[in-house]
Amino acid sequence: MSDTPQTTPQAPTLGEAFFYWLKLGFISFGGPMGQIAMMHTDLVEKKRWISEHRFLHALNFCMILPGPEAIQLAIYISWLMHGVVGAVMAGVLFFMPAFLLLSVLAGVYLAWGDVPLMQGLFYGIKPAVVATVLFAAWRIGSKALKNSVLWGIAAAAFIAIFVFDVGFPWIVLAAALLGIIGGKVMPDKFKGGGGHGASNKQYGAAVIDDHTPTPAHAKFSWAKLGITVAAFIGIWAVAMFALGGSQALSEMGNFFTKAAFLTIGGAYAVLPYVYQGGVEQFGWLTGAQMMDGLALGETTPGPLIMVVTWVGYLGGVAKTVVANPIAAGFAGAAVATFFTFLPSFLFILAVGPVVESSRNDLKFTAPLTGVTAAVVGVIMNLAVFFAWHTFWPKATDATPFAAPLEWFAVVVAIGAFVALWKYKVDVMKVIGVCAVLGLSYTLAMGAM
Repeated sequence: MSDTPQTTPQAPTLGEAFFYWLKLGFISFGGPMGQIAMMHTDLVEKKRWISEHRFLHALNFCMILPGPEAIQLAIYISWLMHGVVGAVMAGVLFFMPAFLLLSVLAGVYLAWGDVPLMQGLFYGIKPAVVATVLFAAWRIGSKALKNSVLWGIAAAAFIAIFVFDVGFPWIVLAAALLGIIGGKVMPDKFKGGGGHGASNKQYGAAVIDDHTPTPAHAKFSWAKLGITVAAFIGIWAVAMFALGGSQALSEMGNFFTKAAFLTIGGAYAVLPYVYQGGVEQFGWLTGAQMMDGLALGETTPGPLIMVVTWVGYLGGVAKTVVANPIAAGFAGAAVATFFTFLPSFLFILAVGPVVESSRNDLKFTAPLTGVTAAVVGVIMNLAVFFAWHTFWPKATDATPFAAPLEWFAVVVAIGAFVALWKYKVDVMKVIGVCAVLGLSYTLAMGAM
């Protein structure tokens, strides 16, 4: 582009960056792809804080990490610009609005969740969630499953978790091992891990441009790596020690730390693990409450993995971690959120310097490809699980298709999927329309 600006814009101050990340935290709807697109428009095209290639380089790295890629991208870019302070600032501001909003909504839900108005809204939202999860499986699968081998891994993952109830961590480990072996035996089948390719688009000179030297704080050294890892282990240990007086909060700390290291493939991939732990193992909430939390997570800003805030809040109340239910809820929500996101900061601050020193030389894509394929199968299992409980609400393991079948929910789910898949309607609009349909239907049925 010959008319692109050639003058490098002035580097943003810490204060300017603070207000940008704060604003993003309040408007970051649309899931990870929507949030990444929003950052690209703002930071690459409009503000030119970072070039297209440096942005995609950071994104490729974040895509192969456990954890929510959008918030990690924000942490990475802010770390490049303003060091550790910038990284912490961007990460916290990215999830804090969603944390506060979901905590308040969880309290309202526990107090008035059985009110007909709330029930009507959720009656329409639940089938929309089924469609959203199914659409996520299709979207990831259409990009990741490029050959029969990867389709086979996805199918095996679905069978493992659906039929044999294999734990999600074991599926991830097996898929990674298959990727390592497959990368050596049949490398052509394991090329590309669902990351983002390079782009030739140019938007003008940027603060962090293609050839801008790596800032001093982002350069790699073994001493810096050791100090960073030790600091995070210390923070984690002190936080766990502080929870020692509460068994329930300690269990939450341990559980969500594990979950943070297993969120390969995004929030949809780790939700089955969170469900297994939160509902079946620890009894922090019910399956229906988990679905309601996911529905709200789809309609609030921030990463979808913020559903852990919901799980933590309801778990804190259910286990009475503090006598006051509101304080108990906020305590559980804070613990779940803190331990879920702490590793994201570790990954960027510890490994980011390595990535900066080896630009355009990302490795280990074969294991990522295997894991990404397995994630498709896991997400399909999640869609089947949600559909089962939505379409047959009285179903049990003994009577999996117990009457009645909720035909209205089936129709809404099909309509929502078509809207997402064929007409590319924004997910928030789909959920909003479905909520209104659900409320209207329940009010009409109640009046008859």
